[in-house]
Amino acid sequence: MEACRLGADESEPPDSGACGIKSAQDPEEPPSHSLSIPSASPLTVRNEYRPLPLTEFLHQYFPGATERDWRDWRWQLKHRITDLESASRLLDLSETEGRAISLAKSTLPLAVTPYYARLLDPKDPDQPLRRMVLPSCWETVRAPGEADDPLGEDHNTPVPGLVHRYPNRVLFLVTDFCSTYCRYCTRSRGMGGAGQAGRLRARWELGLDYIARTPEVQDVLLSGGDPLTLPSEALDWLLTRLRAIPHVQIVRIGTKVPAVLPQRVTPELTRMLKKHHPLWMSLHFAHPAELTEESRQACSRLADAGIPLGSQTVLLAGVNDEPAVMGRLFQGLLAFRVRPYYLYQCDPISGSGHFRTPVSCGVEILRALRGRLSGYAMPTFVIDAPGGGGKIPLAPDYTQGHDGEGLRLLNYAGGLYHYPDNHYPDNAGAGAAQLKTARRKVAV
Repeated sequence: MEACRLGADESEPPDSGACGIKSAQDPEEPPSHSLSIPSASPLTVRNEYRPLPLTEFLHQYFPGATERDWRDWRWQLKHRITDLESASRLLDLSETEGRAISLAKSTLPLAVTPYYARLLDPKDPDQPLRRMVLPSCWETVRAPGEADDPLGEDHNTPVPGLVHRYPNRVLFLVTDFCSTYCRYCTRSRGMGGAGQAGRLRARWELGLDYIARTPEVQDVLLSGGDPLTLPSEALDWLLTRLRAIPHVQIVRIGTKVPAVLPQRVTPELTRMLKKHHPLWMSLHFAHPAELTEESRQACSRLADAGIPLGSQTVLLAGVNDEPAVMGRLFQGLLAFRVRPYYLYQCDPISGSGHFRTPVSCGVEILRALRGRLSGYAMPTFVIDAPGGGGKIPLAPDYTQGHDGEGLRLLNYAGGLYHYPDNHYPDNAGAGAAQLKTARRKVAV
């Protein structure tokens, strides 16, 4: 692949170590109780780009289009920004950005819906939303430890398009198409297809057959690509077939549609989805600037249809690697009736070095937010272990040891507390004596 020819000021990727948190060398200060998170509307994002009014945006960039067109998800897909020419009409691109967009044709293509393009700052190449969807020359740099398939999904694929890693659940990749491509996509190696249901039907049949003859599979996660970009009729057919398999109890859908194409969540779609309960949905949000009124309406329609909503957020350098940003995002999601579920360490996909933070960054962000946000707004921080190890949770350690009588604990503000942990009732069971002996050995 042709090199991007990075300039002298671009010889190293952006610093991803700061994390928006004071380092160990910084002077000690009392824990702050004034973390900058929204206290009023979750739609209020401080110091963020304010999009043009819709009528002005349409007049300037899509002359002839109406607000009715704008609300049509098919119009959004038809008018996506997919090349250098269309991106240049909306954004002031640097020479480096232009080269990166040209190179992206041979890897993960550029694709951004007009809806999401309206949220991008045309003047600021470092805007978080712009960093997530515009190609970067750093995508051509493969750092040590990175891989095209870092999670080893291809090794856990019994039939094309289906990953069976965990005993009772499978990942069913039902499309290779997204309305907007994230530059940190774990499955970028297989994205960029047309997403045509007819072409995919043969692959679906293989996956459905495997699920039907594998009785331990109780839980099916539909992903891709984005399943909600499929025609409603095709998705209805697929869900109906899954519901006809007796041992399939739960069906989940992973989607970024509410963040990048909220127009897709129509009353017709939600009526169809309601037929297939129990149905769960994982939504991909990464920054509070994505919490628009349109995305709120999309989430409300899904929640009103009885679908439990959780969010999955990837920790990204220069995008959301600060406690205040994550706090606004998680609090805003909760107000949208979406529970923050997972915070992911960025997978070591090839060319992702400019997005990946130290693992300690995610741990410290959760430490900073603990006590400042409701427990419902606190996700689990996980690493999806390279090579197919699965999700491994990481959390701040609030224990300070066991003194033989109890456990020493730190609260969110740094206060030290003692919990009596030397109580073994007579009816505690056979393991109580062993536990008591073990604790005496580790007492400090």
